[in-house]
Amino acid sequence: MGSPLADERPPVTTPSAVPPRADRDPNADAARDRRSVADFLRLEVSGGLMLLVAAMIALIWVNSPLGDAYTSLRDHHLDIPALGLELSVGHWASDGVLAVFFFIAGIELKRELVVGELRRPAAALLPVVAAVGGMVTPALVYTAVAGFSGGSLDGWAVPMATDIAFALGVLAVAGRHMPSALRTFLLTLAIVDDLIAIIVIAVFFTSTLNLWALAGALAGLLLFYLLHRRNVHGWYLYVPLSVAIWVLMYNSGIHATIAGVAIGMLLRSVPGPYEKESPAERIEHLVHPYSAGIAVPVFALFAAGVEVSGGTFADMAGEPEALGVALGLFAGKLIGVFGATWLAARFTRAELSPSLGWPDLAAGAMLAGIGFTVSLLITELSFADWPAMEEHVKVAVLTGSLLSAVCGSALLALRGRHHRRRNAAPAAGDGERARDDGAPAP
Repeated sequence: MGSPLADERPPVTTPSAVPPRADRDPNADAARDRRSVADFLRLEVSGGLMLLVAAMIALIWVNSPLGDAYTSLRDHHLDIPALGLELSVGHWASDGVLAVFFFIAGIELKRELVVGELRRPAAALLPVVAAVGGMVTPALVYTAVAGFSGGSLDGWAVPMATDIAFALGVLAVAGRHMPSALRTFLLTLAIVDDLIAIIVIAVFFTSTLNLWALAGALAGLLLFYLLHRRNVHGWYLYVPLSVAIWVLMYNSGIHATIAGVAIGMLLRSVPGPYEKESPAERIEHLVHPYSAGIAVPVFALFAAGVEVSGGTFADMAGEPEALGVALGLFAGKLIGVFGATWLAARFTRAELSPSLGWPDLAAGAMLAGIGFTVSLLITELSFADWPAMEEHVKVAVLTGSLLSAVCGSALLALRGRHHRRRNAAPAAGDGERARDDGAPAP
């Protein structure tokens, strides 16, 4: 036992000693934890992971004994009649919450146009051509399958879109040894893909147009632009204004997620004279965790909940609409992206990055067939009046996306081993030359 005097002596501390847990600031610990979560959600792999988890929860939930509870929650209305908003929980997810995802897409598109790959026509030519080919070909595949079999052509746009979060998440996990040029190519392709998908949604899925509401939304966007350009600060100004723009866009008849894209593209992407980062970078850094961790998973939770039984896949294979979507994503995207890129490289001065081979591009083209988020959204728009077909086409989207993800991952693994061996070969050769010269090997 120690003496009482020894027990009364104050403990010896050093500047590097960690204070006991009881003496630490709980607010600082909470802030550190929040930063850790936010940093995780900013990773590309986390976005795809959260999306996958939400989709799995939806599928398990709707096919469990609690499936009626899922359907009741999704179809429960939360209306705000004074603002002209009559939306179910599922529609709040697709029209409202998903606008945050499109806001981030708008920021990324603006950045690529101003300071990224899309500002240089020579560098942007191949991924832009690939994006166009990767959207036209799946639409043609769907039209051929559905049209020749007497099916509905309403779903032609469903297999056109690539899910940027999911595709880049798979690339980050399965393509760790791939050249960085493949990520740049796929990111640029997905950005252009998103732009075309946004135009398709705005043009082809606007049934009625309220010109007064549209004028109000455009006036709100102009006010947002003027305030931003005059360096007026304050979230308490921009957040209510953004919500008002979204409400007006919804009431105009144009899909409300377009408001998110438009606001994101208004943000300045170039730092000012005394700024370390642009407003677009700063706001994207703040909002991205909410998009990846809340907006997209919530949408997936209410969009991917389809009942799957023993005969579901047989029914899907027997319906030209669903079969056209699955083939459009899995085969159409691969043929369109790869074929358009090869033709552009063959007949123009555009060249593939020296670090990439055509097998690498094939793996990236396969990932482009992951058409989860936007494809599910367009499915809801295309078959809104045909619930049974909407369910089967959603299964087709999940099937085509899953096949593309699995096959793309396998190709990335094979090509990753090739690049790892190729990068290791020069180091071994240098060692042999060093020993031949009498110097110790590194």
